[in-house]
Parts: sequence; structure tokens; C-alpha cells
Amino acid sequence: MKYADIALLRIAALRGPNIWTYRPAIEAWVDIGALEEAPSNTIPGFYERLSAWLPSLIEHRCSEGERGGFLHRLREGTWAAHILEHVTLELQNLAGQRTGFGKARETSQRGVYKIVVRSRQEQVTRACLAAGRDLVMAAINDTPYDVPGVIGQLRELADRLCLGPSTGSIVESAIERGIPFIRLNDGNLVQLGYGARQRRIWTAETDATSAIAEGISRDKDLTKRLLASCGLPVPDGRVAASPEDAWEAAEDIGLPVVVKPTDANHARGVSLLLTARDQVEAAWRIADAQGNAVMVERYVLGIEHRLLVVGGRLVAAARGKITQVIGDGASTIVQLIDSQVNSDPRCGADESFPLEPLLLGREPAVALELARQGYDATSVPPAGETVLLRRYGQLTDDVTDKVHPDTAAAAALAARVVGLDIAGVDIVAEDIARPLDAQRGAIVEVNAGPGLLMHLRPAGGKPQPVGAAIVDSLFPADERGRIPIVGIAGAQGTQDTDGVTLIARLVAWLLGLTGKHVGLACRDGLFLDQRQVDKQDSANWAAGQRLLINRTVDAAVFENGAAMILGEGIAYDRCHVGIVTDVEGAEALGDFDIHNAEQVYHVLRTQVDIVLPEGAAVLNAADPHVVRMAELCDGEVIFYGLGPELPAIVAHRAKGGRALFLRDGRIMLASGAVEGPFLELPAFASFTAGADERSARRAASLLAAVGAAVALDTPVEMIRVGLETFAQGDPRPARGCPERVVNQ
Repeated sequence: MKYADIALLRIAALRGPNIWTYRPAIEAWVDIGALEEAPSNTIPGFYERLSAWLPSLIEHRCSEGERGGFLHRLREGTWAAHILEHVTLELQNLAGQRTGFGKARETSQRGVYKIVVRSRQEQVTRACLAAGRDLVMAAINDTPYDVPGVIGQLRELADRLCLGPSTGSIVESAIERGIPFIRLNDGNLVQLGYGARQRRIWTAETDATSAIAEGISRDKDLTKRLLASCGLPVPDGRVAASPEDAWEAAEDIGLPVVVKPTDANHARGVSLLLTARDQVEAAWRIADAQGNAVMVERYVLGIEHRLLVVGGRLVAAARGKITQVIGDGASTIVQLIDSQVNSDPRCGADESFPLEPLLLGREPAVALELARQGYDATSVPPAGETVLLRRYGQLTDDVTDKVHPDTAAAAALAARVVGLDIAGVDIVAEDIARPLDAQRGAIVEVNAGPGLLMHLRPAGGKPQPVGAAIVDSLFPADERGRIPIVGIAGAQGTQDTDGVTLIARLVAWLLGLTGKHVGLACRDGLFLDQRQVDKQDSANWAAGQRLLINRTVDAAVFENGAAMILGEGIAYDRCHVGIVTDVEGAEALGDFDIHNAEQVYHVLRTQVDIVLPEGAAVLNAADPHVVRMAELCDGEVIFYGLGPELPAIVAHRAKGGRALFLRDGRIMLASGAVEGPFLELPAFASFTAGADERSARRAASLLAAVGAAVALDTPVEMIRVGLETFAQGDPRPARGCPERVVNQ
């Protein structure tokens, strides 16, 4: 029997914390159709085909919690949606996007499931989902499928769209430190931290990397002069204007010499150990084609090393390896390069490989080196003959632990002289474990934006935590780049005028009185301080991101409705204060297959789940579902309610917790058994026993906002002034208040 394709009904990108996970994910609604009646164990040969095509599925533990758990489920019988979840995850892994989180859950409609998988790059995950559907159907219907070809395409897509390994290492180190990140473009420009406390990186450059310093580093002659003026060892040399001038310079300096461009990098156009006029003049032409000017300098005996300096200290060092081949009496130089150099599995064209392939057509300096030995690309060296290809070699082996302290200090000084916060200092020395002056070693270049891969994935030796070193230089000590963030979650419909939005407006007002530049994203629009920059409903992910990337924002307040959490995810990863007002509104969430308060609870608990350990959840003590969220909070819990007799407040105070409530027209703050009048209830939120529901909700909203201010240690006098001036200072009339006259 042939089955119809699994139908992908809709796909949602959950770009922030959501009902499933705290990380970005893709949620797909799928209809498996007739496969609802055909679990995997009823389809002949399906297990064998799928496990043969994707043998790495053996690593999926699934709900059984052990290696091979998913394959056991597959053999015993499981449904197509669950299978598609695991296949999508594995295709992401094979594409280089390692992840393991996934779920498949039935909806209320028979045969329709929600599949959720962690996503590191949205387009890649979407492609893996589509490819996974096709692969699963091919395995079910026993039709051909080019698994290696598809995996190759997915890998190419991931290489093109995802962060490079150098930037990725910095981002991963930031995540380990609890520092949030936002990718700012399709390349490697990344923001670490939020708002006014953010820093930016672009691979191995930061927002502290000086453009002047970069310009100096590109000018090799100027760099040498600056280093020499500070007593650092550099090779003698000068710029040569022509091939003839290059030979004159070589004679003045003394042979052998090096000829190289003054402004190229990655050793392009560099020729070493030149001893004759024809060699020097040919090398000048090669270098001239690679840069704006050509330098001739003394050849320094030794091996090239790259020392990585970050924040004024040496953090890693790599040693170069001379590239050569050994003749076999039958193969040409080109064939030997392919079989002995480019065949190394560590060698590849993209930056995920530690070694670059050697392509003769792109490296005229190699052709010159061959000519010096009497060879060209088509020559066949005798068996056992060693043919040198590149003297400067590739930087392959880690030698961080071998660098002499004096040499490390010299490299750090070189970076400081040029003015770079991150620098790759190239040193030529016979033995990096000895001081440079003891062996006539020298600093030959100082590079901005140095490659990190050689230190992350050395061909020999141990990897170095260079990503962590860069993060530590940007965020010293316990700094995590976070600004105070308050999130307010509630399920009220759009007709509510005294709930979540009012809380958001009031919290932003109170924070602004502390001298902070406050961003606010709510249904009333997007605000920077009291300036409304967007009048559209801004309780959404995109508007929230606008606040987080704004370098003037010192604190931010976000309104998070249930529909937003379900459809987009929350705009930030963690918050200092999370407020939850209620779990109402299930009737408005039918499109998400949410139909009752218990389901809404699981949506809105997300706001509490992401409260930082040093933060607080401010919870409505009158809603039993909200009260249950207290046990989920990593930080403090502050309950609020209209009266002290609410069971949640009584129980919380008995444990020494803090609570806010009303008594005799006053806001009371209790800490355990101790309580006292905290603030007078302002006129716009006046409340008496038996008041209408709208007045009660407005008063409860005010308590929630005050709870956030208390959690952020706002002085009581400032809160008092804030409540008194809210109706007069809010850029729009306070909810339920008379219109005001501005600036009379």
C-alpha cells in the first residue's frame, strides 16, 4: 500500500522562550492522514530502510532514556509524526547543527500533530523538516531517496546561513556565562547582552576594535616602524617601488630576504628565503599583484608562529608547518599535492576545516618555490625526493603552553602598540620556548580580525578556549550584559483596558523615575521613555527585539499575551521580574488548539520559568492556576491580592515570603509576619469592598506594578511619587481617569 504524503499544515518559528522550550524552535502542524492507522511496526521493511539510511539514529535516546531508545520505539511501533520529529533532528545534526530537543504531540483533531524541534537557524530547520518528510515517506513507500545528496545540500545551506565556527565559539562561550545574544545580520555580526549593556562582535573583531588600529595593522611597513620604536624585534627592510628597487633593497639588507605585500594577509604573495636577483624580481611581481605596495625585508630563520592576544594577554599560540610532498617516481607535483596534502580529512575549502587546500593556480609563490628547485606543476619528482611547496606553512599545531613569558609579553606589547584589543601576532622563531633576542627571532606582522579556527581545532595539540577569552575581555567578572527586564503575561482579550497593558505602562513609568531610559513594548505601541515611536500593537517579538538592540535602553518592559507566546515566543531569554495576572482567555486561543484554563496555565508559566535566580515572580494570589506557578520560579516570589485573607498570601507569609495587598485604602507590604502601611492607594485606582469588577481589576493591576518596583528595589518614596504622578505624567490619560490638560 502506498501512503499519501504527510501534510505540513502550518509552520511557526518560535524565536524565543515558548510553551515547549526556552530556546528558539520550529513548531509544525502535520496531518499524517491514513498513517494514523499504520504505526511503524505495521509497514513492511520500514524499520530496515530508515535505520540503514540514517544509522546515526541509534544515538537518539527518546523517552526510554538510553542509546537506541528511539529505534526500539520504531521497531515496537510508533507514529509518523514522532518519526518525522526524530528524522528532522538527525538531519539537523548531520548538517552540522547539533541539537537534541524535539517533541510530537497529538492535537484535538484526529491525525493532526504538533511537531516541535529546536532550531539553531530557522531556514536550515525548515529545510530539514521538508527533507525529513520526504525521506520518511520514501522509507514508508519503499521508493528511492538520495540521502547523501540531500545531507550534502543541507550542510551547504547550514554553512552558508549559520554563524561561522569562530563567531560560534564566542557565542557559545557567552551562553555558558549567561550572556544573551542577538544575531544582527545574515553574517557574523552579533550583539552580546541587551540594550545599554550590550557589546558587539564581528568574528574576532569587537566594538572596541579601533578602525585606526586596523588601518595600522594593514600597513606592514608602518606597523614595523611603530614596533621598532618601542624596542620590539622586527626584521630590517623597506618598501620597494619596482623589481629593480627590490633587488637594490635586498643587497642593502643582505641575503636571504623575504618579499611580501605590505597590506595582504593569509600569507598571500609572500616569498621566502630569496637569494638571487631573478628570484627577488619575480617575487616582487607576485607580491605587487596581491597588494598596494611591496616590502623587502631580512629573512628570519625559524618557523612561523601565530600568537593570539586578547585584552592585553596571550591566550593561544599556534605553530606553522612547512608544506612539502615526497615523490614516488610516477606522480606529478599536482597529483602529489592532491594525494598527500589536499587528501587530509582536516583540509577543506570552508572555514570549518583547520587546513586549507593547496591550489597551485591560486598561489604563484608556490610556483616560484618549485621553480627554484627545478620543478613545475607537471614535473615528476624521483621516488623519495622531498619537494618544498611552502616555507611559511599552515598554522596547525597548538603551542600555547610552550611560549616563553618574555615572548608572550612582547606579543601583548605589539598588540597594544598597534592599538588592537584582539590581535594575531606573527612571530618567526626557531624555538618559541626561548626568548626572541636569544635566537634573532622577530615579530613580522600584527593582524586585526585574526582567525580563531587554528586555536579551536588545531591539527595537533589541545584546543584553546579563545571564545571564552574574548567574552571575558568584553564582560569582566560577573557582568552579563543584562538590563532590568520586566515581563507581564496575561490572557485577557483585546477588550481588557485595566489589566496587562496598564501594568506595563505603570511599571515603565515607575522605572523611568529612577533615571533609567526605559523601553516599553505593549498593545498601546512602542515607547522610548515617554516618546511613542510606533502606534501599532507592539506586544510582539519583533517590537521587543527593537528595544533590546537599542543602545540607549537601560531597562525594558514587555507585555506578553498568550497568543504571542504560542505563535512567536518571548522576545528575551530571561527577565528580572515576571508578572502573571491570570489564566483567562482560553476561548480566544482556539487557533492554537488551546481550549481550557489548564492549557493556558502551561502557556503562561513560560513567563515564570524564565525569571532569573536573582529576580522575582510577581503573581496574582487570587487565581489558583497562577498560584501554582510559584513553585516553578528560580527566584523570589511576591504575591499580590486585594485582601490579606487570600489563602496563597496567608501560606506565603507563613513561610516568610513577601506579599502586597489592600487594607483600609492603603497598599500594605508584608514580609512574613511583619507588615505595615506602604503607600496610599491613588485616586485612579480607588477601591472599596464590593466595588465593580473593573475597579477591582484596576486596583489589582496597580498592586502588580508596585510588586515589580519592589522586586527591583525601587525606593518607596519614588514609588509613592510615581503613583501620584502617573495620571498627570503618562503621555496618554491613565486608564479610567478623566482627560488631563498638558503643560498648562
